[in-house]
Amino acid sequence: MEVQGEVDGSGVPLAVLLKRELCNQKVERPDMLFGEASKSKKGEDFTFLLPKCSRRPGQAQADGEDAGGAGDDDTISVFAIFDGHNGSAAAIYTRENLLNNVLAAIPPNLTSEEWTTALPRALVAGFVKTDKEFQTKAARSGTTVTFVIIDGWVVTVASVGDSRCILESAEGSVYFLSADHRLDTNEEEVERVTASGGDVGRINIAGGAGIGPLRCWPGGLCLSRSIGDIDVGEFIVPVPHVKQVKLSNAGGRLVIASDGVWDALRFQEALNYTRGLPAEAAASRIVKESVSSKGLRDDTTCIVVDILPPEKLSPPLKKHGKGGIKALFRRRPSDELTEDQMDRGCLEPDVVEEIYEEGSAMLAQRLKINYPTGNMFKLHDCAVCQLVMKPGEGISVHGSIPRNSRVDPWGGPFLCSSCQLKKEAMEGKQHLTSMNAFI
Repeated sequence: MEVQGEVDGSGVPLAVLLKRELCNQKVERPDMLFGEASKSKKGEDFTFLLPKCSRRPGQAQADGEDAGGAGDDDTISVFAIFDGHNGSAAAIYTRENLLNNVLAAIPPNLTSEEWTTALPRALVAGFVKTDKEFQTKAARSGTTVTFVIIDGWVVTVASVGDSRCILESAEGSVYFLSADHRLDTNEEEVERVTASGGDVGRINIAGGAGIGPLRCWPGGLCLSRSIGDIDVGEFIVPVPHVKQVKLSNAGGRLVIASDGVWDALRFQEALNYTRGLPAEAAASRIVKESVSSKGLRDDTTCIVVDILPPEKLSPPLKKHGKGGIKALFRRRPSDELTEDQMDRGCLEPDVVEEIYEEGSAMLAQRLKINYPTGNMFKLHDCAVCQLVMKPGEGISVHGSIPRNSRVDPWGGPFLCSSCQLKKEAMEGKQHLTSMNAFI
């Protein structure tokens, strides 16, 4: 589904947003309510609900457990959907390992601002590392991933596949926080897969035209990105689209759902069904209406997360007549505080501000971070698996770029030999079986 509109392409620096927040002593971390619902057809959808999680790797807790007594400022919230196909092994493995792989890719001893800035690169590294490690299991299943990390009022979403995450602001405006990697709807991904050696086409019937959605052959997968799917091809990459936004302290509602929902309901239609409902009831209503509309054709799963002003434990209010789907991130000059808003707690105007967005499938582009942010990462550790290497052992992610490029081909970040072969495999330069010999 395409959304047309004017987009303010200038992202607001994170430092500016946090400084603005610190200047207002009444701004606090949000309260959060969440709920999930699902109807199973194949048993391949899995969820991850962790409202309070330590930022440190190895200390991520199981669903519902407390984060080891960590203070609120040292915790994050994580919500995710893993929609498996061709079996559940990839979804289960990713659910159990992705979070720690992401957290392990973030350098220790960072400030809150630095941690949030480092998160997009860490998500890319964590997704690729999880995919690379799963390949050693010799399982042929795959999974989509929609992975949401909430840090105060900052929401970061990483996604591969066709599960989706949408945000409805307190005013009722709707924003897309994930990408759709179906070949049918993404021409750029079709071009990338073809250039990397994949064959894209529809199912052919003898003597007739192709039918059904575009698929990647061999294997017939309808997606261009996932974790797993070793039997389809190296060009089905695990590199996620990442979007990071900051909500006003008026809050908002996240709806995270598998394609079983979005194949049955339009985005605005799904949100309309949740009006006035708490998170758990809203998730149940979305799943119920999805199944009623199309029947139970696929696993159908939904998570609803309400991000609320402190002590306002009810769904965000919607101003009727002012909602609608908007492209990220158009500012509204009319957004100003009313006297009533000031009296009720100095809520900020209902504005969603973009911090970061990138969807390239190229590791060289996704792992490079400009000065001074790049200095947070250890130069000679592998940028994907964090293997400690001696100077000169690593291979630059830019090593294959022509020497007349503006990028120094001998500069970091660096990859170990097996992660470099993984990178080449994803770009169609190295067959995966050769890579497996180095794992």
